[in-house]
Amino acid sequence: MDLYSAAKRLSRPFVFTEQNRHERLPIGARGIIGDGITCALVRVDGAIDWLCFPRFDSPAVFAGMLDGERGGSSAITPTSLPFESLQSYDPDTNVLETLFRVEGQGTIRLTDFMPWTDDPRASIHEVHRRIQCMEGQVELTATFDPRFGYGAEPTTIDICEHGVLARSSSGDTLAAAFNGNLKWQTNPRGGLECRFTLRPGERKWMVLSWDAPRPEPIAAYRPFEHLRSTRQAWRDWARQLHYDGPWRHHVLRSALLLKLLIHAPTGGMVAAPTTSLPEWLGGVRNWDYRYVWTRDAAMSIRAANLIGYSAEARDFFHFMRRALDETHLLQVMYAVDGSRVPEERELSHLRGYADSSPVRIGNGARDQVQLDTSGALVDAAYLYERFGGALSLRTWRHIRKVIDDVMTTWQIPDDGIWEPRGKRRHNVHSKVMSWLALDRGARLAPRFGDASASTRWTAAARSVREEILTRGVDPTGHHFCAAYDYDQPDASLLLLPIVGFEEPAHPLVVNTVEHVRKHLSDGKFVHRYRMDDGVGGDEGAFVLCGFWLAEALAMMGKPDKLEQAQEVFAAHVEASNHLGLLAEEVEPSTLDPLGNFPQAFSHLGLINAAARIDLGLRMQDEGLREVPHLLHRLRTQHG
Repeated sequence: MDLYSAAKRLSRPFVFTEQNRHERLPIGARGIIGDGITCALVRVDGAIDWLCFPRFDSPAVFAGMLDGERGGSSAITPTSLPFESLQSYDPDTNVLETLFRVEGQGTIRLTDFMPWTDDPRASIHEVHRRIQCMEGQVELTATFDPRFGYGAEPTTIDICEHGVLARSSSGDTLAAAFNGNLKWQTNPRGGLECRFTLRPGERKWMVLSWDAPRPEPIAAYRPFEHLRSTRQAWRDWARQLHYDGPWRHHVLRSALLLKLLIHAPTGGMVAAPTTSLPEWLGGVRNWDYRYVWTRDAAMSIRAANLIGYSAEARDFFHFMRRALDETHLLQVMYAVDGSRVPEERELSHLRGYADSSPVRIGNGARDQVQLDTSGALVDAAYLYERFGGALSLRTWRHIRKVIDDVMTTWQIPDDGIWEPRGKRRHNVHSKVMSWLALDRGARLAPRFGDASASTRWTAAARSVREEILTRGVDPTGHHFCAAYDYDQPDASLLLLPIVGFEEPAHPLVVNTVEHVRKHLSDGKFVHRYRMDDGVGGDEGAFVLCGFWLAEALAMMGKPDKLEQAQEVFAAHVEASNHLGLLAEEVEPSTLDPLGNFPQAFSHLGLINAAARIDLGLRMQDEGLREVPHLLHRLRTQHG
């Protein structure tokens, strides 16, 4: 176990020494800040090594996470070694605080945030960093080393009156303003650096501004006002949470993370803010997730709606309406503005995290056939309406067409939810989600006076269900299979009881859950599948699949299954980083995070599983007379 993992497990500070200072930090050794337009990752040592400006899917200006030499970063860190680092969020916010304790010197608090108001019109494209001395006298080093265009564009940096200004060959700029007089000099590793000393009560601010003509002087009141208003805005938003169960802290952190991943101007939610973080160190499973997967976003919005965040659901359906206005046919994924995702290509000049190449931007899965996408979208729309939202007639017309398209596509083979790069199959999960689209569509249609469509879709849903029950089970009729004529387990089958395809206690469901556990589990964790998917190489356990297992077990209504659900859930919570953030996957033996980070899929799974287990625990109480708002929604969502 590395030093970071040991520190995290024991809730102790990470200690930087001469021996480990330049070791590669794990993926999870970072927090995230954002403004509803883009996000930055901040390491436990005070370095920002991932930031795309001006939006999530723009070229990175700091990509040191993917290549420490060529990617670029900006840091504020103690000059002397050893020092300790503790990182946490200001309660109920996405304001990140890092506490440095420097041996023989003193203590520094670094506060990182991006000004946020939940109003995209107010975005100012800045990162604010407050450096404050709490005790003693500490020397710090500030570095500024941006590399535009993922490190591919030539960059020049000029020292100005109030800071430094970086300019790309194409004219993009990033300014770093500092209050006070600092002496900048060339850093041996590239970029500029300066050293300064703070004493008790003293503070400095560093403000990174995109597309600025020059670094502006930092007025004494301005950064304090941004920090105050950002904290207040996040806390106001957090108060909308409708969950009062035992895992409230984790549910709220998950909700705050999902909110950070929403591109506020359009309402689309990216799957993750990063690209090419490996699903196995040294492997080739490195993908760009900075786009809006219709499925992932719909499932995330569904989870957010479940815990009281209906405005985000409303904005997502506006995003889908505008996207479908343009494309007419439902796409697997979209860019954050609703346009087509770029073609996949490799950045050969970057080594990749832990030398895991290739580094990719764009995503080839944009051209796949993924029939489950429709089901996720229609289910989210159904629950939005059922829980008090109101789809516009224009949005309904688009969703109506999506459901009609399911009528003609559900019988064809597809690539499926896991985006393999091999042959297409009649994936059972895709068939079930096609059934879900038709079933939920039939329930939605009467709300829009569309009785004939409801009748037509009900009949089609019945046909899909009958075929699944005939062709989607193994030859003995014991459990469901990954695909027709393909008796292999697939973790997506855990969704069958969750979406209401079959009762949780039905023998086919119980047997399927046990079949998945037997063949895909690694301790409390679950792999997606164990088949040749045309990509090659190892991968970790998939975090969302573990939460699906916890949720499916909790739904079975038996005390022993509920206890197992809690054990699985607790193991996955423990796999989060020191801030409660989850990656896409986890290495089961070490709990090290793998894949893009933080991941919306993982956090929506946490929310749903926490709510489902909470409901199960409450229902065990024979004296239960009523359930809270969120739990009532869970009990009635399929009614």
